[in-house]
This record gives sequence, C-alpha cells and structure tokens, in this order.
Amino acid sequence: MAISLVRVVKADLDGLSIAANTVAKGGIICYPTDTVYGLGCDPFNLSAVEKAMMAKGRGTKAMPVLVHCIEDAERLVFFSEAAKRIAKRFWPGPLSIVLPARESVPSILAPERTVAVRSPNHAICHQLLVLCSGMLVGTSANRAGSQPATSADDVVEQLDDCVDVVLDGGKSPMRVASTVIDLTKQQLVVLREGPIGKTEILRTLRNSR
Repeated sequence: MAISLVRVVKADLDGLSIAANTVAKGGIICYPTDTVYGLGCDPFNLSAVEKAMMAKGRGTKAMPVLVHCIEDAERLVFFSEAAKRIAKRFWPGPLSIVLPARESVPSILAPERTVAVRSPNHAICHQLLVLCSGMLVGTSANRAGSQPATSADDVVEQLDDCVDVVLDGGKSPMRVASTVIDLTKQQLVVLREGPIGKTEILRTLRNSR
C-alpha cells in the first residue's frame, strides 16, 4: 500500500486552524463541501492560484470561488438584481453563479473577467470560509478529467502531495457537483446540470421581473 505524503487532518477546531493557516501562508488545501470536496487557496494569492491550477491540471481555465455569504461574493463580482434574487433563493446551496468580475480580481483567476461564485450549505466549510476571510478558490478536488472526490481518501488517491493539507470532514452529503449557471448574458445559460434544475431557476428569474 502506497504511503500518503499529504497531511490529512480532522475537521475539528485544530484541523480548521491548520487549514486556514496553510491558506494564509499561500498553501493549497482540500476541504469538504455540501457537493464534493474542494481544492482551494487564497483567490488573491497569484502564486497559490497557480499551484492550485497545476494540482488540478486544468491549464488556464477560470477558477470558481466559494464564499461565506452574498456580501463576500460582492467583493469579487457584480450582482444584477435578478442575480441577487437567485443567490438569496438558492444560497447556501449547490448553485454556482457566473457573474462579471470586479477590477480587483486577478486575471489568473478570471481570464475572461467572469467568476463563478457559490455559498455552500456545509457547516465545516462555512467555518473554514470565515477563517479564510470569507472566500476560497473552490474548484473540485480532482485531476482534470477525473471524477470529483467525495471523501478525503478520494482526494489523497488523486492529488496526494500536490496539496499541502486535506481537511477530512467525512463523505460529501450530495456527492455530485453543483449546478452552474451563467448570468453575464441577456439569457440564462446552464453550463453544468446539477442538483438544482433550470425550471426552478427560471421561475425565480421570472418572479424577479
């Protein structure tokens, strides 16, 4: 049996502190969410984002960001009234919303000047986000083209020493990636189908007019 080189810590107060300190020092962590495990770092640390991209093996594609609340998301993106209504309806939860990036967002994070943001419905993840100033890069913890990890063991199997710390919070409750929608255009575009259906989102959009 192969020996893991990554540090795996329990998702208790000590483990959360270790994970948050790793992020603050420019490290890469994997952590539990309501959907699948996330691969994350400080979204404003360019070197850390580069390392996360290398661990993921995804080239220069945009990186999503998990946030503690709408107010934290507004530090990254511009919300229309319709987008804010959708966020208030489905957050915290498994819906990622692509919105226009603010000028302060690094180009490496948003090469097309858009960012997918989401507030997860997961107590451990929310505690971690609070300790990390309200936001973390939140791409799925897997190599590009592979299945998203739904446990710490899955993370170690795929990424191992590509990351610094794995926060073990047990199995992901949903075990499926979030729905992703793009609200940067005139019409809603569903980029990835997930737990929340297009019909329910469209109903919320119609009610916002």
